This record gives sequence, structure tokens and C-alpha cells, in this order.
Amino acid sequence: MSSQVTSSGARRVFPRTQWSVVLAARQRTSPESAAALETICRAYWYPLYAYVRRCGHSAHDAQDLTQEFFSRLLEKRWLDSADRDKGRLRTFLIVALKRFMAKEWRRASAQRRGGGQVHLTIDTSFAESRYAAAVPGELQADGVFDRQWALTVMDLTLKRLQQELQSAGKGDDFEALKSCLMAPRGTIDYSAMAAGLRVSEGAARIVVHRFRKRFRELFREEIAQTLADRGELEGEMHHLAETLARP
Repeated sequence: MSSQVTSSGARRVFPRTQWSVVLAARQRTSPESAAALETICRAYWYPLYAYVRRCGHSAHDAQDLTQEFFSRLLEKRWLDSADRDKGRLRTFLIVALKRFMAKEWRRASAQRRGGGQVHLTIDTSFAESRYAAAVPGELQADGVFDRQWALTVMDLTLKRLQQELQSAGKGDDFEALKSCLMAPRGTIDYSAMAAGLRVSEGAARIVVHRFRKRFRELFREEIAQTLADRGELEGEMHHLAETLARP
């Protein structure tokens, strides 16, 4: 576990993240580590797929390459190369993918045609529609990867927030509230929001404030899941915010 000294001098211990669980078990077989790795691979496959597409591969080849990359990763053949001192899942995955594309792809393709097992299913139709709609034409491959990584973190956060509202019996409020998440201060139409939520304008202001606050909390949690050390959280948040702010 990672820890941090609070203002009172007490040492606060943080729970392990998914990525720190994986790194902690690099040298041995661990069902917990395997499950954590598969979970994060399934959550973050798309930014890697988008990177491969921007490198010039066709949709079909990008699907095959990304699947084979994750197949090998899930078998833990490359986890020993993960640098514990630079334990960002985002960095590890893109470096590992580049290495795979440069040295392993042709051999992996031959093995796959010979019956290699693929562990991760990729929805190519979804991937291609998202790629066409969300990838600016002027971005280079590394920029595409970082931007899609940041958007994936946001998507995962929104899904968690939606599930929370649904569990509380307020699923219908989600669509009305999510439009206010990225709205600059002073631009939210609280009168319209109150009508959509069927509450007073004063109550709508409170609901919106709590919704935005909870989004920020969950966003931080999602980012933390991709780090081995929570001491890197602020830096990673700043990087992703800059990525999203670029035109």
C-alpha cells in the first residue's frame, strides 16, 4: 500500500489500486493480480486500438494487433518490464505496445494464424465509429492515445456515476445532470435544470453542486486505479486535463 503524511503528522494508508495489485504480483502467479489486469485491459483497450489505427493500420489489422497484444499481456509475459518507480499504467501500456509493434507483431501474427488464443474481444464496429467521430485528423499517434485515454477515464467515471444514481432510484436524473458537468461557472441554466429534475431552482443548485463534486471524486478514483503510487495522482490529473484542453 502507498501512504501519505497528513497535515496533522499522522500517516494515512491508501488501499491498493488495481495496477499496484498487478505490479505487486509480477514475480508469481496470483488470481487477484490476473483478475485486476484483465479488468484494466478490458477498460483501456480502446486508446491502444486508436493508437494502432493512427499508425496507419487498417481496422482489421488494428483489431488483430490489439487483441494479440493483450493476449500476450494477460499471460504476463511482459509484466517484469514494468518499472515500479514509474508505475503508471498509461505509460507502461503504450511503451509495451510500441515494443510489440516493432519487434513482435509479425511473429505474433504467424502464431495467431496457427491457433493462438485471444483473450480480449474487441468490438470493431464500436471502435471504428468512435475513432471516426472522436479522433482529430491533425493529432499524431501519441496524441491520439493520450486523448483517448483521458476520454476513456471520463467515460468510466460517468458510468460509475450513472450506476450510483440508478441504485439510488434517480437514474432519470442522470441525463439532465450530465450536461452540466463540463459547463463553465455561470453558464448553467438552473431554471431549466430545476424543471428537468422536478425540483425548485434552489434545490437544483444543490443537486448540481453535489453531482459535480461526486464526479470529481470518482474521476480521481478512476485515475488512481491506473497508478502504482497515489503520490503521482495530481501529476497524472494535470496531464489528462491538459490533454483534454488541447484543440
